[in-house]
Amino acid sequence: MPVPDVHSPTTPALRHPALTPTLLGVLAGSALQLQLAALWSGRVYLLLVLAAVGAYGLMAVVGKAHRPSPGSPLAWGGGVLIAALLAFGATGWRASSFASGALSPALEGRDIRVTGVVSGLPQSFEGGTRFRFDLAEAALDGQNVTLPRRLELAWYAGPFGSRETSDESADELNRLPEPVQAGERWQMTVRLKAPHGGVNPHGFDYELWQWEQGVQATGYVRTGRNDLPPQRLGMTWQHPVDALRQRVRERIFASVPAPQAAGVIAALVTGDQRAIERADWDVFRATGVAHLMSISGLHISMFAWLAAAVVGWLWQRSGRLCLALPAPSAALVGGVLLAGAYALFSGWGVPAQRTVLMLATVGALRLAGWRWPWPQVWLLACAVVVAVDPWALLQAGFWLSFVAVGILFASDSGAASHRDKGARGRVVSLLREQWVITLALSPLVLLLFGQVSLVGLLANALAIPWVTLLVTPLAMLGVLVPGVWGVAAWAVQGMSALLHVLAGWPWAVLSMAQAPLWAGVAGVLGGLLLALRWPWSLRLAGLPLLLPVLLWQAPRPPANQFELLAADVGQGSAVLVRTRHHALLFDAGPRFGSDSDAGQRVLVPLLRALGVQLNSLLLSHSDSDHTGGALAVLMTQPQAQLLSSFDNDATLQALRPAERCVAGQRWQWDGVDFEVLHPQAADYGQGTKTNAMSCVLRISNGPQTALLTGDIEQAQEAQLVQRLPAPSLRADVLLVPHHGSKSSSSDLFLSAVQPRLALVQAGYRNRFGHPAGPVLVRYAAYGAQVVATPQCGAVTWQSWQAEAVRCQRALDQRYWRRDLAALDDPP
Repeated sequence: MPVPDVHSPTTPALRHPALTPTLLGVLAGSALQLQLAALWSGRVYLLLVLAAVGAYGLMAVVGKAHRPSPGSPLAWGGGVLIAALLAFGATGWRASSFASGALSPALEGRDIRVTGVVSGLPQSFEGGTRFRFDLAEAALDGQNVTLPRRLELAWYAGPFGSRETSDESADELNRLPEPVQAGERWQMTVRLKAPHGGVNPHGFDYELWQWEQGVQATGYVRTGRNDLPPQRLGMTWQHPVDALRQRVRERIFASVPAPQAAGVIAALVTGDQRAIERADWDVFRATGVAHLMSISGLHISMFAWLAAAVVGWLWQRSGRLCLALPAPSAALVGGVLLAGAYALFSGWGVPAQRTVLMLATVGALRLAGWRWPWPQVWLLACAVVVAVDPWALLQAGFWLSFVAVGILFASDSGAASHRDKGARGRVVSLLREQWVITLALSPLVLLLFGQVSLVGLLANALAIPWVTLLVTPLAMLGVLVPGVWGVAAWAVQGMSALLHVLAGWPWAVLSMAQAPLWAGVAGVLGGLLLALRWPWSLRLAGLPLLLPVLLWQAPRPPANQFELLAADVGQGSAVLVRTRHHALLFDAGPRFGSDSDAGQRVLVPLLRALGVQLNSLLLSHSDSDHTGGALAVLMTQPQAQLLSSFDNDATLQALRPAERCVAGQRWQWDGVDFEVLHPQAADYGQGTKTNAMSCVLRISNGPQTALLTGDIEQAQEAQLVQRLPAPSLRADVLLVPHHGSKSSSSDLFLSAVQPRLALVQAGYRNRFGHPAGPVLVRYAAYGAQVVATPQCGAVTWQSWQAEAVRCQRALDQRYWRRDLAALDDPP
């Protein structure tokens, strides 16, 4: 990774003692504001900003009168507090201003006619097209309404969803989506809802991501027989860069026959990371080179360096230009500007924005002739990025990039590069930089992702020069020169073949339970100590600091107890059952598309973060909202036994032959009893529909019992009540059958189970209306507490604290997520 040359080795650095507390205050104030569960009034934030400005003015007056030392504790503390107050107020005011444009709950689920312009890169998927839509005007029943300025829409190719249909969707015949181009003006009917994503322990924050993208409503285009058809109103002058990116992406896929290579080239040229196939992303992550396959800080920095060299060389050819502006200054300005243009063309993603801001900050210091110590330059770059985008502090990429640069500065890599002359010395210096980065960042990577590539050092040593010096320049050159993309594709395929070999090595990836923050910080400091150019007697002191992050074990249930974690997977089901030394996953959530499912998005990261090795995966029945993530789970859990009520999935059977779940199966783990209650052996081969074949699992440690039911319906509920004695069905916790459908949860069944807690796993505002209103009324009549994942997020219940239910949304509430009270309305 290129390190900005912040000061010459021969020029003394100028220290600015008053600057450091100000920069630290900006970072601290911004970080503190991001911890709020709810926003304050915008006026309060504005008053805080005015108070901070007034305090700065007062400090200036007092400073002129008394001239205190800039490094005194009073000056330091005052500088930090005032800067923190200013950053806290400014960030809060921006957040409250943005939140004021949120979608009104009264407009959710309504058919609204909108007019606007397509922005960004439209994305095709197996079910249709997704695109961003910048709104111009909107009307409901002929009356103008106010909507968020930016929407994210899907235009489906037909009635969407799984095998189940609602009355509405069965009557809806969607027209095939037309080609959508960035910059086009459209009028269409849409149905919207506020951004809502799953909230799981250690999970991806979808709502924060949409917040950063400026999206405050998502939805789909209505194209049923009773809807006005979408109308293309023409091309506009808006979003010309996005329109060009889309044309270039189409040219790449038309020119490169290999989809895998075409996806990587498109990602490097246009910033379209979704063009890369999921299997390739798995390989890139396993080998630690995923950062090379998107427009990252490395690409922007290398492009800036190359652009600066070219601009400087050309500038030197003209004496008149050199008299007007020295060639080094022209090279610096040109490099930063061209790097910004490259970042803009590649989609202006958050990593690219961070890098451009950092380069511009360092470049401005050099143009001004200020030679600051590297810690102040590093802090200034961080503070500038955070001032522009405070929510970058919540992104893993921010910490990886800035910690990496700070480590290179601290480990004296820049000084080493001045001492090591010649090709051999430069190669040694680059290898040392990569070693330092790998060693020092591994604990941070484990903290953020729960896994680290053990082949990453070798893979990056080979892939970084290959991608940055060969693949990326060829990919960019192909925009202007026909035929070059074919050569770039060859280079991508050669690199991919090598990475597949490395990813296939045993122990290529080390996965561990995600440690708490303090352990990760200690681990980063330990890695840095080992990498510094200090005597080994001091460097070895870093080893004990690595131990907490390497040896961390997630808490487990006590002996004779069990825990249920109902994951927030949307319209589907997945419940993790843990005892002291064993774990079972009941269902694996839905499949979202050909390259996305709940296993890959939610369950695999969750199991990895908790350090869970599954003993069994039980798939209740074959519907895709229960089996969609099974393949991803089984591929990362090779030791897990597979139980199910079906054997017609060739892919799953090839990976792991399944054992049938049959009523009467029993086993005990760590003092906890497991028993299958349904289906019976005679039910197999009868042509029974899939819901009726759902495996029903009873879990009990004596005092507490849980019943996991799949999608059984009232007929199967009646069979269970008739066949089993009442104590066998009595349960404290019930996974509500069929997500709360009207076809399940009969009075007969509830009177036999008598649940105290009813868990509903369903999607927010799902089109099936789960859980149904009459079903909720029945549970209330039996005194059951109903907890649903759309309102609660992931639900955790523990047998040794049976009265407590933990909702992940409440535990980790942040102001960019929907307020819990706003989600209490029926879907």
